[in-house]
Amino acid sequence: MSMKDKLKGMLKGHEDKAHKGVEKGGDYVDRRTGDKYSKHVDTAQERLDKEIGGDQPHGRGEDRPPQP
Repeated sequence: MSMKDKLKGMLKGHEDKAHKGVEKGGDYVDRRTGDKYSKHVDTAQERLDKEIGGDQPHGRGEDRPPQP
């Protein structure tokens, strides 16, 4: 059993909490880098959500204001 399979098993039933963690992590990286890599961070968030089975909306976090 791979590490990926073990993590998926641990997250089963807690996809909403995992989604929030992914969003918070991405928001932290964006703050620390001054949104320099925001497109890359958003792509990573979408891929992680897809892997963990999150049916949550993708893109900007709820606590991150839209950028001009």
